Amino acid sequence: MSGAAGRGDSRPNFVLFITDQHRADHLGCYGNAILRTPHIDALARQGQRFEQCHVATPICQPNRASLMTARLPSVHGVQMNGRELSLGETTFVDVLRRAGWRTALVGKAHLQNITAVPPPWPAAGQRRPHDALQRFPGRYGQEVGSAWAQDEYFDLDLPYYGFEQVQLSIGHGDEQQGHWRRWLRRQTAEAEQLMGPTHALPTPPLALGRLGQAWRTRLPEELHPTAWIAEQSCEQLARFAAAGEPFFLQCSFPDPHHPFTPPGSYWGLYDPADVCLPESFAAALYDPPPAIDALRRQRARSPDFRPGHAAFAASEQEVREATALNYGSIAFIDAAIGRVMAQLQRLGLDDNTVVLMTSDHGELLGDRGLMFKGGLHYTSMTRVPLIWRDTADARQGVVRHDLAQTLDLAPTILARAGLPPVNGMQGRKLLGQDEARQGLIIEEESQRADFGLDRRLRMRTWRTDRYRLTLYDGQSWGELYDLAADPLELRNLWSDPAARNLRGELSEQLLRAMIAASDDSPYPSASA
Repeated sequence: MSGAAGRGDSRPNFVLFITDQHRADHLGCYGNAILRTPHIDALARQGQRFEQCHVATPICQPNRASLMTARLPSVHGVQMNGRELSLGETTFVDVLRRAGWRTALVGKAHLQNITAVPPPWPAAGQRRPHDALQRFPGRYGQEVGSAWAQDEYFDLDLPYYGFEQVQLSIGHGDEQQGHWRRWLRRQTAEAEQLMGPTHALPTPPLALGRLGQAWRTRLPEELHPTAWIAEQSCEQLARFAAAGEPFFLQCSFPDPHHPFTPPGSYWGLYDPADVCLPESFAAALYDPPPAIDALRRQRARSPDFRPGHAAFAASEQEVREATALNYGSIAFIDAAIGRVMAQLQRLGLDDNTVVLMTSDHGELLGDRGLMFKGGLHYTSMTRVPLIWRDTADARQGVVRHDLAQTLDLAPTILARAGLPPVNGMQGRKLLGQDEARQGLIIEEESQRADFGLDRRLRMRTWRTDRYRLTLYDGQSWGELYDLAADPLELRNLWSDPAARNLRGELSEQLLRAMIAASDDSPYPSASA
């Protein structure tokens, strides 16, 4: 045996697999009867699978910041894409590193901005000369893709939010930047001719192709970012094993986020005709939020509407194509996870390594005839997979139905490492004797006035094991669902007179939870 497991060091290692824009029911172990994910399913059989894990916010950058800090977006400050996680925030990876764990990230980070595009809010002329909070000193803009493209020597300052080593991929699809792009150029002089829709392989006409959201990449499977992330993770594990010290590795895949570009055999692995549409795709809705009608009217007015990331009304063919290609990307990720797990076993590290798998948020992907994300807190958007596999725990194949959240990963990892949580962390340990939570807050702040609203979209959701209440800033309407009687969230009870008392009770619960979630860091000073 080699590495920490063979040197008598009882401190556990950790490997965190994280995907991007991956709804929980798009895994075999979460009940998908079509998609085959044998390696992820094996982790679930060997450990604990959480049925009700939800995000702190269904947006990439803010929820990744919440994963790292165990703090709500309203507390750590990355409330929307376009803000950067303060270098003054303490991440759980910082804590592990300071306690002697070696730390590394391979793949997507998205803790700082990846584009230099000015955000739409506040609009020009509305910016004030000073912010109430000054930026913590340090270097920001380290993940801007164009900076990496323009300067071959551009790189991160290490450690990066606690990661001592980083192999970075920036963006989505087959046109990513960062260390992966530089590696690709070293592999082939034809690198730039293998990427993007302009160089894509010919296919029959695609409805998604018309929207610019799918193309058959010329990248072979072995050069795709997903394969590179697996390869770099395996190499990093070998270095960890040689060092003989405990480690934390985050293996972060930018897929299955759109645009959909699974390579090689994974492109046609699933037939759009064979996938199932969500049950709510064409279901009748009772008192739906105005956003639904607004998105449908938008598509009717502009059939060639090309969304970037926000939710939009989709046709059946678009949903079928997207689902089939999404499945292909997930199958490719599953194979990559299998490679990393095999490396753990080869190195003799498996018995002392805790393995987790989750995603940063979900995706509508056909729910109510919509795709992508933004401004709606349906279960498909907020519920993500969460698997915890620990060979030191004799329990296997456990299915947990208690409420869990992205915030909970950090304190749970630290507890398993034998380390105390950080003051200001708002998550709870998922293992042990912590009292089960009665509900959880899901936040969202948009830069835009989505759905034709008269202001930028701001919303808060209170979710219990039975109900989901969502309030929208400045709007007289909202959402209330009885998830036991209406698991598909088709019947909005917000305006139902019979639910008036329930709405008041849940609103009070949300208010009290928001008070309890106020930041309690830093500690009072000695002179207080």
